[in-house]
Amino acid sequence: MGIKIKVPEMGESVTEGTIARWFKSEGEAIESDEPLVEIETDKVTVEVPAPGAGVLTSISAQEGADVGVGTVIGEIDENAIASATPVTAEKTSTEQAQAVTPAAAQAAPTTSSAGQNIADITVPELGESVTEGTVGRWLKQIGESFAADEPLVEIETDKVTAELTAPIAGTLLEIIFDEGVDVEVGAIVGRITAEDVTAASTPLIAPVANETPAATLEIVASANTSHPLSPAVQKLVDEHGLDPASIPVTGRDGRITKGDVIRHLDNHRSLAGAASSVTSAKLPERDEDPRGEERVRMTKLRQTVATRLKQAQNTAAMLTTFNEVDMQGVMDLRTRYRDDFEKKHGVKLGFMSIFVKAAINALKELPAVNAEIYGDEIIYRNYYDIGIAVGSEQGLVVPVLRDADKKSFAQIEGQISDFGQRARDGKLTMTELTGGTFTITNGGIFGSMLSTPILNPPQSGILGMHNIVKRPVVVDNEIVIRPMMYLALTYDHRIVDGREAVTFLVRIKQAVEDSERLLIEV
Repeated sequence: MGIKIKVPEMGESVTEGTIARWFKSEGEAIESDEPLVEIETDKVTVEVPAPGAGVLTSISAQEGADVGVGTVIGEIDENAIASATPVTAEKTSTEQAQAVTPAAAQAAPTTSSAGQNIADITVPELGESVTEGTVGRWLKQIGESFAADEPLVEIETDKVTAELTAPIAGTLLEIIFDEGVDVEVGAIVGRITAEDVTAASTPLIAPVANETPAATLEIVASANTSHPLSPAVQKLVDEHGLDPASIPVTGRDGRITKGDVIRHLDNHRSLAGAASSVTSAKLPERDEDPRGEERVRMTKLRQTVATRLKQAQNTAAMLTTFNEVDMQGVMDLRTRYRDDFEKKHGVKLGFMSIFVKAAINALKELPAVNAEIYGDEIIYRNYYDIGIAVGSEQGLVVPVLRDADKKSFAQIEGQISDFGQRARDGKLTMTELTGGTFTITNGGIFGSMLSTPILNPPQSGILGMHNIVKRPVVVDNEIVIRPMMYLALTYDHRIVDGREAVTFLVRIKQAVEDSERLLIEV
C-alpha cells in the first residue's frame, strides 16, 4: 500500500485549489518533507511536502486541475526503485529534453558541451504567506567569479531583504531577471557554473537537467488558452480586464502563472499610471535637470512603508497629545546599577526597557490604546506585543517584542539590541516583523526634540520618545536644571478618547520619574 498524497487544509473557508506545478515526475525518487507539488488558491500558494520517502509512482491530478481539500492527487511507493528516465503523464522523456520545466530544475546536475556544471539560482521560501519578492540588486555580474557562501543577489519583500548565497564557488553564467522585476518563490533568477554542483547543501541553488540553460525559462509568445486558469490567475485577469491570449507565459505547456500576469501588468504600467493609483493625479512630464539628477527605484520595503503610512492617515482619526518627563531619576538609577546589570546579564541597561515596562503598565490600565478597530467591532487584546521602530539603511522596520509583559528588563534590552543589529544587517525574519499591539519609536537617538508619530495600522497608539535636553524647570517652587524629555502619543481618536490618551502619558511620566512604581505595577 503506497503513501497517499492529499491536498492539505489551506486556510479558513478555502475548500479547493488548482494544481500549479509538480516539482517531481512519475518515477523520481523523493525524500520525506521534500516539496512535491504547488497548489494555488485565490488567497495563497501552498507547497505540499512529501509525506514520506520513496518513489513517486502516480500523479492523478495534472497541472491546471482543480482539486478539493483532502483529494488524493498522487501516490508514493516506499519500496519502489526510481526509474532512470522519469516521465509524467503528459510528457515523454524526449519531450522533456526539448523544454525544461520547473519540476526538472530539481534533477541531477548536467555537464554542458563546454565541460561546465550548470546550476539554477532559485528564489527560496521567504516566510509564511510570502509568495513573491522583487530582485533588489545583483551583487555579481555575468562572468564574475565568487566563493562559497558569497552573496549573489538580493530578493526584496515588503518586510525583509534576503540574500541568496552561493553554496559553492563558481562563476555567474546568466542573469534571467534584472533588478526591479517581481519573481515568485521557486522562480529561476539566474544561473551559475561550478566545478561540483552536487556539493551544494543549500536549496537556494538547484541543479539544471538540460544542456541548454537558456531554455529553462524561455517565455512563450502567447498563452495556451485551452488550459483552465487557476483561481489566483483568474482573479488577476478579471480584476484588470486582461486578455489571457496576450500574456507572455512561462508555465508548463503554455499555462499562465500568477507571476506571468504580474510581470505583464508591470511591463504595461507606466510610472504616471502607478502614481495615479496612489495620488489620483497623473504625474506631469518633466525633463532631467542639466545640473544632474539621479532616479532610483523605490525598494519594496520603502513602497510598503509609504503605502501603510498613507493608509494610516486616510483611515484613522489621528491625534497627538504631549507631555514631558524628568529623566533625572532614571539616569541616576542607570549610574548606580549600570556596571552590575551589564556584568550579570551581559547587556547594557538602557532607557528602552524602562519605557517598555512603563507603557505596558499604562496599557493594562487603558486597554483601548492596546486595541484595534475591526469593521464595526473593537478587538481588545489581553497580551502585549510591543513593536520597536528601528531605522535602517533599507528603511523603517518595526520588529515586535512578543509577550513583552512577561520579559525581564534584561531580556527586553537584549532583544532590542539584537533587533537593532539584525535590522542594520537586513537579517530580521518575517515573523519578527508581523503583528504588534502597540509601538514605541525613539527619535531622540537622531536628535529629534519633538514630533508627531504616525500610527502603525491597525494599531491604535504609538509612543514617541525624543532627545534629552537640560532645561530650567520649577521643582518645589524653585527653578532647577533638569534633563527633560518630551513624550508624544499619537492615537486613533475613533477608539481612544482624549481623557484616556492624556492619562496614558501621565502614567508613563509617573512610572519613569518614580521607577519604583514599575516594581509594584501602579
